[in-house]
Amino acid sequence: MKQLIKLRVNGEDYEAYVPVHKTLLEVLREDLNLTGTKHGCELGECGACTVLVDGEPTLSCLTLPIEIQGREILTVEGLAHNGTPHPLQTAFAELSAAQCGYCTPGMLISAKALLDHDPHPARDDIRQALSGNLCRCTGYSKIIEAVELAAERR
Repeated sequence: MKQLIKLRVNGEDYEAYVPVHKTLLEVLREDLNLTGTKHGCELGECGACTVLVDGEPTLSCLTLPIEIQGREILTVEGLAHNGTPHPLQTAFAELSAAQCGYCTPGMLISAKALLDHDPHPARDDIRQALSGNLCRCTGYSKIIEAVELAAERR
């Protein structure tokens, strides 16, 4: 059975008829063509699918879109403002914090939530905020340094 859902994503309103069991991750990628949010484990363990819902990190693979209608959803595509990369995106690029890049959208979104709540976090706070995001390529050092650099520049 399909149902009409109305979502506000990256400041834009969308409507889609989707099966009621389809996850937010699937709707974002398949119906709204916002492919920055990544399929990872689909079990809520890797963080690759992290988006912000009303400013809070949310695992889109475990979220049904019908449950979050009327709330503000932010994906990695929504980080840039008027074509200017978010300071986190700039810092990640400058410090080569991404290797394969698969985890990067989830890392950026989780880091944004942290900096929105705590503009000058301690290194342990950064580690804690990113603890739900797995990276199989790095030792996390460059990622943590990139978040620190973005915080300094804000």
